[in-house]
Amino acid sequence: MPASTPSPPQTQPLAAAARAVLLALVAALTLFATRDAAQLWWIALLGVAGLPAVLAPQHRLLAPISRFAEVVVLGLAASQVAADTHLTGVTGGLGASAVLPYLAVPVTVTALRRRFREGAALLVVSAATLLVSAAFTEVGGEPQLGQLGYLTVCAQWLILAGLGLYTAGMLQRVMRVRGEGKPQPYAEATRLLTQLRTVARQLPGATLDPGGISEHLLEELRVVAKTDRGAVLSASGGGRLVVLAQIGADRVDWETTLDADSAIADAWASQQPTTSARSQARSRQSGEVSALIVPLVAGVRTVGLVVIEADAAHAYPPPVVSRVTALTGPAALRLEAALLFDEVRSLATNEERQRLAREIHDGVAQELVMVGYGIDNALATVHDDAEETADSLRTLRQEVTRVITELRLSLFELRSEVDRHGGLAAAIAEYARTVGASGGLRVHLSLDESTARLPAATEAELLRIAQEAVTNARKHAGAANLWVTCEVDPPYAQIEVSDDGHGIGDQRPEGHYGLAIMAERAERIRGRLEIRPRQPSGTTVAVVLGSSPRRDSVRGSTAAEGE
Repeated sequence: MPASTPSPPQTQPLAAAARAVLLALVAALTLFATRDAAQLWWIALLGVAGLPAVLAPQHRLLAPISRFAEVVVLGLAASQVAADTHLTGVTGGLGASAVLPYLAVPVTVTALRRRFREGAALLVVSAATLLVSAAFTEVGGEPQLGQLGYLTVCAQWLILAGLGLYTAGMLQRVMRVRGEGKPQPYAEATRLLTQLRTVARQLPGATLDPGGISEHLLEELRVVAKTDRGAVLSASGGGRLVVLAQIGADRVDWETTLDADSAIADAWASQQPTTSARSQARSRQSGEVSALIVPLVAGVRTVGLVVIEADAAHAYPPPVVSRVTALTGPAALRLEAALLFDEVRSLATNEERQRLAREIHDGVAQELVMVGYGIDNALATVHDDAEETADSLRTLRQEVTRVITELRLSLFELRSEVDRHGGLAAAIAEYARTVGASGGLRVHLSLDESTARLPAATEAELLRIAQEAVTNARKHAGAANLWVTCEVDPPYAQIEVSDDGHGIGDQRPEGHYGLAIMAERAERIRGRLEIRPRQPSGTTVAVVLGSSPRRDSVRGSTAAEGE
C-alpha cells in the first residue's frame, strides 16, 4: 500500500466505554429528577453528537466538531432538564446537576490528547450555551437565568471541569520533566541532526556554506550601497577574525584583530553599525574613504562583521545604513546556522579520525609488532645452516617493518590537525618532512602565510588534500624529490605538491582513488583542483582557493627551504 494512503480510523475502546458509562449515569439521574421518560431524548442526542468522536478520534475536523457539538447539546439539555425538574419539586435550577457531569467527557478527552487550548474553548462554549439557553427558558413565568441555584450548579461543574483540565496539564508537564531527567544525548543528537537535515534541504540553494552565504550577502549589498570593496569577517578564536568572502577590484589586507583600536573592534564590541572616514585595511593608502562596519548579530551573539568601503566622502548616510542593516539582519541567522553546521561537521570528523587511529593502534599495529617479535625469536633459534630459511625470515621481517611504517604514517596522518597557533603552512611542512624522511625523499618547502587565518574547516580540508598529494607521491610516483609550496593570504590560498616521479599515468588504481577524494574535498570548500604533468618528469597537484592577491604591502610570512 502506498505510504500516502491514509490509514482507516481507529476507535479507542476506553474512551467509548467512558462515554457509555456516563451517558447511562446521566440518563438515570435525569429520569430520577424529572420522572419524565421524554427527557431522555436529550441523552440520545448527546450520544449522537459524540458518535463521530468515538468512531474517528484521530480525525482533524470530525473529532473536534463532535466534542463542540456535545457541549452545546449539554448546555441546552441542562437548561431544559432544570426547568422540568421544577415540576417535581427540585427548585432553584438544581436539576441541571443531573446532566452536567457529562461535561467531564469531552474536556478529559482533550486533556489526554494534550489539546489544552481546545479544552479551554470547550469550557467557554459550554458556559455561553448554559447562559444563553437559560435566558430563553422560563420557569414560573421568569427567565431561568435569574435563578441563583441554576447559576451556582453551572459554575460548580464548569470549575470542576476546568480544574480537571489544569490538573491533567500539570501531570503531563511533570511526566515530561521526569522523562527528561535522564538525558539521552545520542537520541537528542539524532533528533536535532534530523531536523537540521530537513531544514538544510529547504534552504534556498540547499546550502550551509559560510563562504557562499557571505558572497551572496556582499552582492546584495552592492545593490543598495556604493561598494568599491567589501568583506564578511567571522571570529576564529583568540581575538582574531577570518575573511569568509570579499569583493572589489583590488585585494585588501583587512584588519582582523579585535583588540586593535579600529572601527571593526568598536562595531564588534557595541553590536551597532559603525561608520568611519578611514579604511579598515592595514595597508590602504591615504585618500577619501568611507567605511561602514555592520555587526552580524544572531540573538545576543555577534557571529561576524560586514565591512564595505567606498572611495568617496560621506558615502553612508543614515538611510543607506538602514537599508544595509535590513539585509544583514536575516543574513546573520543564516551565517550562524552555516558556522554551527561547519563546527558540528568538524567535531564529527575529528572524532572519527581519533577513533580510527585508536583502532589501528590497538589492533593491526599491535598484532604486526608481535609477528615481528616472533620472527626475531625464530632467527635466534636457527642453529643449523638453513641459509635459505634465514633469508626468507629476513625478507618477511623487512615486509613487516614496512607495513608497520605504513601504519604509523597513517596514524600520523589521522592525528595531524592544523594547530590554532602554528597555522596551515606549519602543519603541511611537518607532514611533508615526516613522510619524506620515511620514504627517502628530498623535500623542498616554500611557505608564505599571512598572519590572517582561513576558517578552521577550510584549513582542515586543505591539509587533507596536501597530505593525500604527498602520500601519492611517496607511494606511487617513485620520486626522489618533492616540492611543496604553500601560499595563504585569506581568503586566497594555494597548495602545490610536485614530484619528479613516473607521472600520473603510471599510478596504481588506489592513486586515482586518492585523486577523486582530493577533488571532492576541493569542491567542498569551493576550491579548484589542478593536476598537470611536471617537466621533465613527474606530476604537480595544486588546489587553489579564491583569486590571486595583489600584494600592496609586506606581510608577515615565513619562507623555508628544507630537505
